[in-house]
Amino acid sequence: MAGRSNIVVSATVRDALAAGAPVVALESTLIAHGLPRPRNREVAVELEEQARGRGVTPATIAVIDGVPRVGLDEPDLRRIADDTDVAKLSVRDLPVACATGWTGATTVASTALLAARVGIRLFATGGLGGVHRGAGDSFDESADLVTLAATPITVVSAGVKSILDIGATLERLETLGITVVGYRTSTFPGFYLPHTAYDLDWRVGDASQVAATMTAADMLGLTSAIVVANPLPTDQALDPVLHDRVLATALAWAEERGIRGKAVTPFLLETFHRETAGASLEVNINAVRNNVAVAADIALAWAATDRSPVDPAATNPAATDPAATERARRP
Repeated sequence: MAGRSNIVVSATVRDALAAGAPVVALESTLIAHGLPRPRNREVAVELEEQARGRGVTPATIAVIDGVPRVGLDEPDLRRIADDTDVAKLSVRDLPVACATGWTGATTVASTALLAARVGIRLFATGGLGGVHRGAGDSFDESADLVTLAATPITVVSAGVKSILDIGATLERLETLGITVVGYRTSTFPGFYLPHTAYDLDWRVGDASQVAATMTAADMLGLTSAIVVANPLPTDQALDPVLHDRVLATALAWAEERGIRGKAVTPFLLETFHRETAGASLEVNINAVRNNVAVAADIALAWAATDRSPVDPAATNPAATDPAATERARRP
């Protein structure tokens, strides 16, 4: 199925959307750039199978030879996982990649955008991008934030990585009007860690409450995202003492070596991987697994929600009552 934007939706995803069945979008940057080969392909297949096992259609998203694709077949999934020339595509990169016939993996921002364009409302990822440390000087802020501010999709994530400026990220989410709810938590998770020092204003207890929040957002005419912050279970998270030690060491090394701007995050992530003997990689995979499970539950609850059109007169008598309109105009 191709629309004006030439987004091609696989038959499986198309049929699920047409039937109002639950669908969850999955990003492809994790596959191409976030995990080592061949583990990346194994995890990609596992995540799709996990969604299907919960009764939900997975929709992994990527750009193949210049064509945005929602739902990848096995050859395309293998290509994203195995080809070292696969580009990393955020929203700003999509037009050029499409125009030049490039193949690329989609980030949180571009995955959310393409998923929403075809009507997918749930998206599971590992962690969001956010405001980077030192952003006051570098202005380094992920495109995830501004994209989610204008994209009606619900994203389940384990918060943001603790190597980012979590406080500034939460401030930006608030400024941009992005709803943030804790999934059975009252504190914002730090990806590697289930909790940070930052409290959340809103907490939800189950998938049905998230679906109800989505319905309310639609009734209000909001077009921004809902972020569901889903912390890792403690036994799957990184040891807090190890985390704090590695983070302090990595930041000190970055300062000593004069690493600045966009080079900081890759350096910190590589340091975490090396200094934790690969434990941070397993935490990354566990986070995505947990988020897929929660996103699938929300997708099921959303599919079961009555989303029939609302009669304006039911909530606004002035819509049909001339007398009510006149009363509203009186000083």
